[in-house]
Amino acid sequence: MDVEEALEFVDHLALTTTGKHLDSLQKAILRGAWDNQKYKEIAQHYNRSEKYVKEVGFKLWKLLSVALGEQQVSKANFRAKLENLQASNIVSLVGNGCIHIGNISSESLPSPEVSQSEPQDKNKFNEKTSNSEHKVHLDLADAPEPNLFYNRTSELTTLENWILGRTRLITILGLSGIGKTALTLQLISQIQHEFDYIIWRSLRNSPPLASLQTDLIKFCRGGAPVPVPYPEETSTTGGLPLLEYLRSHRCLIILDDIQTIFSSQQLAGNYQPGYENYGAFFKQITESSHNSCLILLSWEKPREIAALEGENRPCKSLQLNGLGPEAQEIFREKGLAEPDKWSELIDLYRGNPLWLNIVATLIQDLFGGSVSEFLSYDTLFLGDLESLLHQHFDRLTAPEQQAIAWLANTPEPADISKIPENLQLSPPELLKVMQSLGRRSLVETVKQNGRSHFTIGPVIREYITNKK
Repeated sequence: MDVEEALEFVDHLALTTTGKHLDSLQKAILRGAWDNQKYKEIAQHYNRSEKYVKEVGFKLWKLLSVALGEQQVSKANFRAKLENLQASNIVSLVGNGCIHIGNISSESLPSPEVSQSEPQDKNKFNEKTSNSEHKVHLDLADAPEPNLFYNRTSELTTLENWILGRTRLITILGLSGIGKTALTLQLISQIQHEFDYIIWRSLRNSPPLASLQTDLIKFCRGGAPVPVPYPEETSTTGGLPLLEYLRSHRCLIILDDIQTIFSSQQLAGNYQPGYENYGAFFKQITESSHNSCLILLSWEKPREIAALEGENRPCKSLQLNGLGPEAQEIFREKGLAEPDKWSELIDLYRGNPLWLNIVATLIQDLFGGSVSEFLSYDTLFLGDLESLLHQHFDRLTAPEQQAIAWLANTPEPADISKIPENLQLSPPELLKVMQSLGRRSLVETVKQNGRSHFTIGPVIREYITNKK
């Protein structure tokens, strides 16, 4: 395999994964990696900053890691990875511009000349085959482009074990930017051979359940029109037609942005009027007999899930927390100085990858990469984080706002059995409120003297303080 063949292969891979061809800079980075060039040399040739070229390259390696199902493709090992795949007969060129991946020719993949004016066909029917000729049909049209992925071996192992153990419904919970999407995309690359169909749908536009299920059934039918009775049936039965396909095929369905079908200014997990049948649908997916799996990505937990999940039950929830030391990779990519200060920065921003990227950019732009100078300020910088946090806090009820303001003014973790007089909530009301805030990932629980105490992270505390 020479560099031109490698570029052709990666271009097909990028097209079938993201719906887009490689651009000129991405190709230049791949050529440079093939010839062991430094980022600085590539940047000078293309009149770009070295920092920008590194950022583009980092995203490119992550994309390839997901697409190839590799734990880590990097600039240093890119050429070796492809040559090893070719030597293993996993990748080969078969003439006429066709690429062979395992038992699949690129003739079965979308043509490079596919018009970008037809986004509805993006990522449709990407098929991968094992030695047993098992075909996996993917529709990732609604999935965001692969983002930076940081090592989450433990979470991936947990999710994979749940899926292999025939868990029917999995909820992945966490604040925006915590990495739910990146984790799920990585999971798909590792377990896709287990399924016949993999479908990603976002609920950001709050589709009614009937139209969502009609869309899912249509994909499972190879694009064939859905029989007329189905929409009427889905609106009343909460999913019986779709279950026929979940039983006859092993399907993995990912529903993103679940929080958009919940009401604001109500306790976590309460549905908007007209969307209550989603709750019945989730319950039916969990309790019906089939070998498929539904994954929900959400800021807050649907209220049915708590009653359905359990150690030996086919419904599980994963609370996704921030990164630990692996978040230092963000600071390396941003070129921050003083690595001995990075752990303090990670703790302050609770390891949230998006938050850390935002603050790392600020430190580079305003403080020349000096973390200690940034940390010398008395207040915690929020900047662009404020608009992100506002989306979460705008959903809170008045009692939730009271309770979280109380926690913001309590330096030590609070014992909710000791309610202050100015918090006008009865004990039962406070328990409901704290449970709801927990389901929104806005409070942290710590054990002290065998009792649960509650607190909030520094970023949340600073946000509430600034609102006063």
